[in-house]
Amino acid sequence: MKSATSRVPDRPIIGTLNEMSLHAALKKWYMQPGDELEKKVSGYVVDIVRDDLLVEIQTRNFSALKHKLSNLTAQHRVRLVHPIPSEKWILRVSTNSHKQISRRKSPKRGCVEHLFSELVSFPKLAGNQNFSIEVLLTQEEEIWKNDGEGSWRRKRWSITNRRLLKVLESVILTSIKDYQNLLPSSLPQEFTTTNLKCALGLNYRLAGKMAYCLREMGAIKQVGKQGKAFLYTLDQP
Repeated sequence: MKSATSRVPDRPIIGTLNEMSLHAALKKWYMQPGDELEKKVSGYVVDIVRDDLLVEIQTRNFSALKHKLSNLTAQHRVRLVHPIPSEKWILRVSTNSHKQISRRKSPKRGCVEHLFSELVSFPKLAGNQNFSIEVLLTQEEEIWKNDGEGSWRRKRWSITNRRLLKVLESVILTSIKDYQNLLPSSLPQEFTTTNLKCALGLNYRLAGKMAYCLREMGAIKQVGKQGKAFLYTLDQP
């Protein structure tokens, strides 16, 4: 896979943080001397203000930020920082004492392409020159509590917290070209969602969201159909 701009800043990594949420830990990890925290800008409270750059850290649910980001990017440079767990451990704790019951490593591994599961909320914003996304591939710990109120998929265990263990890699997406570079070179010139799924090893639902986002932002364009499937190719500016 071709990679966009990648960097891992030379800053200390936070260990397991019992008292901090993932959002708070990432804010602490990301901040630099001179940054202003929780500052009000154009009527909105922004996580970090760094000179003329506004930084918002969002662990999930991009839809909640749609109007905020649209309004802020009209006048300011905005960077959305989003963590994706490349490695994750599941920590089960007792309901009352919160003592550890078990800890295991999840077989699921996140990748940059998982960004598109959230970016479907505002894919066209990626084409705004004032907007960029920084994906942080992380190691994290997910805390489960057996309170009977969680998803049936977890047998009613609830996720009560996410802890940052380590930031492994940073990928910054600032332009349509960066998003195009996420497409593997093995893709044919004209490709379907199925081609994208197989080339990147994604499930069909995620590959569909990726294709939708890339089309909406102008990174790819629809050029026809192959049977019932849409055919796409790179959209050259």
